[in-house]
Amino acid sequence: MVVGCSAVSLTGAQAPPAQAPFTVEQILSLPTPDNLIASPVGSTIAWTFNERGVRNVYAADGPAFAPRKLTNNNDDDGQELTNLSFSNDGKTIVYVRGGDHGSSRPGDPPNPNAEPVAPKMQVWSVAAGGGSEPKLLADGDAPVISPDGARVAFTRDRKIYVVPIDGSKAAEQLFANRGASQPVWSPDGKTLAFVSNRGDHSFIGLFTPGHPIRYVNPKTTRDEDPVWSVDGRKLAFVRSPGAGGAPRPLLDEPQQSWSIMVADVSSLDEATVVATSGEPTDQIARSPVGLNLRWAANNTLVYFSYRDGWQHLYAVKDPGKESKPTLLTPGNFMVEQVTLSPDHRTIVYNANAGSDAADIDRRHLYKVAIDTAKPVAITTGAGIEWNPVVTGDGKTIAFISAEAKRPPIPAVTSIDGGMPTLVAADHIPKDFPTDKLIVPTPVVFNASDGAEVHGQLFRAANRRTRGPAIVYVHGGGPRQMLLGWHYRWEYADDYGINQYFASRGFIVLSVNYRLSVGYGAAYEFPEHAGARGASEYRDVQAAGLFLQRRPDVDPRSVGIWGASYGGYLTALGLGRDPDVFAAGVDLHGVHDRLPAVNPGTLAHAIVGDGISENDLKEALNVQFKSSPISTIETWRSPVLFIHGDDDRTVDFRQTIDLRSRLVAKGVKVEELVLPDEVHDSLLWRSWTNTAVAAADFFEETLKAKR
Repeated sequence: MVVGCSAVSLTGAQAPPAQAPFTVEQILSLPTPDNLIASPVGSTIAWTFNERGVRNVYAADGPAFAPRKLTNNNDDDGQELTNLSFSNDGKTIVYVRGGDHGSSRPGDPPNPNAEPVAPKMQVWSVAAGGGSEPKLLADGDAPVISPDGARVAFTRDRKIYVVPIDGSKAAEQLFANRGASQPVWSPDGKTLAFVSNRGDHSFIGLFTPGHPIRYVNPKTTRDEDPVWSVDGRKLAFVRSPGAGGAPRPLLDEPQQSWSIMVADVSSLDEATVVATSGEPTDQIARSPVGLNLRWAANNTLVYFSYRDGWQHLYAVKDPGKESKPTLLTPGNFMVEQVTLSPDHRTIVYNANAGSDAADIDRRHLYKVAIDTAKPVAITTGAGIEWNPVVTGDGKTIAFISAEAKRPPIPAVTSIDGGMPTLVAADHIPKDFPTDKLIVPTPVVFNASDGAEVHGQLFRAANRRTRGPAIVYVHGGGPRQMLLGWHYRWEYADDYGINQYFASRGFIVLSVNYRLSVGYGAAYEFPEHAGARGASEYRDVQAAGLFLQRRPDVDPRSVGIWGASYGGYLTALGLGRDPDVFAAGVDLHGVHDRLPAVNPGTLAHAIVGDGISENDLKEALNVQFKSSPISTIETWRSPVLFIHGDDDRTVDFRQTIDLRSRLVAKGVKVEELVLPDEVHDSLLWRSWTNTAVAAADFFEETLKAKR
């Protein structure tokens, strides 16, 4: 670690315990399952495990669901396994190895392990029954298996290719087109729908071998997310405005209007609007899951909407000009992950709903018929369930299950409900500290504007009075930390780190500030948030003040930590409120929110086209004040910066710049640079190094020296 040119003396609480009850390596050894899928036939399921950075594909057959390992990776190499799918006969699984999915450069494979030969993002296939080595099909991403199970379409360099699923010959470009992506086979396998992205607009294209490409109702709009009807006669897609129009004032809240369109495949020139964002604009397009458009049975379209203020499922039967949507999931809760039964007549989903008020910070499984609004609970209790899939025989729901102490593990239950059975529970390491973990407590406190803020409190039962405490701020904005292990692997690691902090004598408060999902549209989309005023910071400040008022917290020894958006809010807290936050750990946070003003923007402002020069100056002033770099004069709390220098989401320069400013001011700065790592560290050892560095830093800055 590198220390700035002068140190700040802090008053701590009392000395740390002699030894934590478990190590970082133990708490982060959870076998993170992900990518759970079900075969279209029979009772087979498959998923990936990430075990101390070693990633492999597993499968299991009902009714016993004994797991078998299908791949043989043995190293913490930082190569993702994603995009799992079954062939229609259930005999083959296709997947992608490598890449940095979710970043701004998904096609640029990272090399966090600093291998001499750069890794590639590649499409592989493997027999679902095991007993054979995986087959490399091609370099590429986003594979989709043809209905006959013989071919795999995939993307590479904004082009669509096809390759035999057995790898018997090299991949070939399927057709020439500009910016082709999102391939989707028609149910009969004769036609491929895709998105042709032209930059400022996009079309839905249809390719049938031997014929020119056809476009579906081409307009000046951005058309995306094509979905075939069950019978293959119709195509639904999402339409939003193309780029252009008068420049919007920079401080205006973002709005994204949308329409769900349906076209008859026999007449592509016309498309019918069957649902719209309406007035005021339904913000669902800004949600991480979007509209999640899909066809069900009986010519029914199912999609997400915020029309009643919550992220809910709606259905449109026989979509046409006179169609009216039906709300399928009424109530004050959020529907999040959705799957259809094999007959397409039942929807299985998870939601933060249940009989316990604390279920708003959990997830449970439900099912609902596509033509009713009567959901039925599948799981209940204090656990957390996600990623539901229904086996091809329609008898079993498979999902991933976690609790406050037990880490995530695949599980199965009858589609009619009942006691779930864990799958592969023996992959939880024998020295995993389950019995030594804390069950966090839900808390609600008020921000300065009176709004209620949600959080979870980690406090050891043997906690001494008046000790140090830490506020944890999650990333993303639209995320929600839970009363147990999280469904996203990076936040599961954060949850484990919070448990580790608590084991070392800190009280930890995880705050779900406004912008978080799970509490309704008004909470998720507050005014003047982010670069438009950082209004959500009030909730983070309130979390620090909440801790300072507790009799078991030394008000001089409250720290703060977070990653990405959480790093941004951590830096704001350290700069704006050094009397609240005595030290902080900032993981790859954004520190400068001033936009790049190009000559075109400036020219339009000068002539008053949509925005005046004064408007532009006012907006830039607000954006600067919403940035941590504006707080240097009041910043005096020590900070530890942790950042991977191959971050494709937050530029590494953001940390270089803020560190330089703070060192020049004389603030104590430490740093941990992770060479070749990306935004959400891909190497397990990067996570353990991060956790140890953060814990040691808080020990040094928040606890009194012996």
